[in-house]
Amino acid sequence: MPQRKRYVQMGLTVFCTVGAILLFYDTLFGHRVLQKFWRQFMSAIAPILYGCFMAYLLAPMVNFFEELSPHAKGAKLKNRRAAIGLRAVSILLTWTVIGILLYLLASVLLPELYKSIFQLITNAELYYRTISGWIEHLLETNPALEQWVVTQLNTYYTDINTWLTKEVLPQAQTVMAAAAGGLMGAVSFLKNLLVGFIVSIYLLATKELCAAHARKVVYSLSPKDTVHWILRGVHKVDDIFSGFVRGKLLDSLIIGILCFICCSILKFPYTPLVSVIVGITNIIPFFGPFLGAIPSTFLILLVSPMKALYFVIFILALQQLDGNVIGPKILGDKTGLSSLWVIIAILVGGSFFGLPGMFFGVPVCACLYSAATFFVEVRLRKKDLPVDTAAYGKDVPDKQEKQS
Repeated sequence: MPQRKRYVQMGLTVFCTVGAILLFYDTLFGHRVLQKFWRQFMSAIAPILYGCFMAYLLAPMVNFFEELSPHAKGAKLKNRRAAIGLRAVSILLTWTVIGILLYLLASVLLPELYKSIFQLITNAELYYRTISGWIEHLLETNPALEQWVVTQLNTYYTDINTWLTKEVLPQAQTVMAAAAGGLMGAVSFLKNLLVGFIVSIYLLATKELCAAHARKVVYSLSPKDTVHWILRGVHKVDDIFSGFVRGKLLDSLIIGILCFICCSILKFPYTPLVSVIVGITNIIPFFGPFLGAIPSTFLILLVSPMKALYFVIFILALQQLDGNVIGPKILGDKTGLSSLWVIIAILVGGSFFGLPGMFFGVPVCACLYSAATFFVEVRLRKKDLPVDTAAYGKDVPDKQEKQS
């Protein structure tokens, strides 16, 4: 019997190894079946992912409304029907608040945003002439620069022509095709969002049961002495992600609203559009304020250079307020990363997954950093060495400096 079990294990090992080699070859040189299957699978479960994300964001609000009830603990412990009713009321209040906020935001912002975009499209020809005038004036007043530009155009004429025909035009055709199919994409997104809304209600109503099922699976698959560390790691990941994602979204919403109010008072052009750009790009840590300020400043510059200068000063002041007051109050030190690691996480995440990677790269890096720190400290304690980094400023750390 033990020999038969050993043969089964060897067979499974060979099968998994051969399967991994075939998948690796297909991914690099074949038809990429695994990637196609993965894209189809992600497209199929997109509504579920939307629902999970919405439930994850709104769970603290549901808990808040439940705790407001003076009979919350008694309802949960003594009367199951009362607990279900309390949960239903809390979910209803949560989505009511979200609906009211979305309605207010849409009723105030969307009409003004439409006017701004319509005005921008209407004045596109005027702005083109303005930019052309700036360039012509710059070249006329700088003959050396004009000569350099002409020389570069003559030198790289073939390269520029190849770039336009082989890269710019195909990309423009792709954009036009995407715009033509944008209606179907919007309908599909709304459908997924509706299904995700239903899924989020179910998850919020049964979040304790879902957590219990997850812990049950962990206990069944993991050795008993490692379950504690697995659950501890999951709790740490949840703490990092919940604090960063919810905090950053709330922080960006506040910054967008403050930008809209202040820009309206200062009478900057394209205030709604600029506020949306600033609020959305503020979600991206570190680089977000700059990514939002550059196009916004350019839009205002087309109307009034002086107001563009005032806008730059305003954005600097707003980012100082966010970085020193609003951000620390909401986010605190949820990630525990230094500025260098934040930059690395944004660059690596953005290079692989674009804008979502720039946002989620920071909490993912924070989780990896926390895990690496934990394992390093465990190894150091086993060697009876100090875990404080300052103790390693000298060649050989003193064992007596080991922290308890």
